[in-house]
Amino acid sequence: MPRTKAQYKAMRVATKNKIHSSAIKLFAKKGFAATSVQDIAFSAGISIGLLYRHYNTKEELFNDLVSYAAKGLETLIKKFQSETAPIELIQQFTLEVLHDLENDDEFAQFFMIMNQSSAIEDPSPQIQYLNSQSEAMLEQTARLIEKGQELGQFKQGNASEMAFYYFASIQGLAMIKFSINERFITPSPKLVTAFLIKEDYYK
Repeated sequence: MPRTKAQYKAMRVATKNKIHSSAIKLFAKKGFAATSVQDIAFSAGISIGLLYRHYNTKEELFNDLVSYAAKGLETLIKKFQSETAPIELIQQFTLEVLHDLENDDEFAQFFMIMNQSSAIEDPSPQIQYLNSQSEAMLEQTARLIEKGQELGQFKQGNASEMAFYYFASIQGLAMIKFSINERFITPSPKLVTAFLIKEDYYK
């Protein structure tokens, strides 16, 4: 019995997910330059020809992953622009990050790819956009911290410095998770945000 269009579409999506999962892991571990198309195809359990049906080049695949990361930052920026209380937004996002670090290796691997993107010479438009979104995320977080300080929820200090510190902490945790994997110990949300949230606001 011939396959339906829906079945072909499902197969294509499943194959693309395999490619993404393998590429993320290899780019994070070996770096973009040292990872070959053959490496990715072998890890995904598909032929090189099938991989080329989805992506013409390794650069195209990397840019697709970068675009996915940029969309994640877009979502976070919009969330931090909402009318929800700053402390609730920070606590919720911190919980989500720590949960992902504890349960999902790809989360840490994505951070490694984002780090690589920021260091690439002659970056593609996708990488340039990711870098601009990273800057916008830091700026929006600083504004959120300033709002929380005005409401008396956050400790006083330079909001931009505190935003940098917050994401540097998360990035550092992701890098450690990537390096030691099963031996990673997820810190408590209170420990991660103790520099920012006033003690009276911890539940």
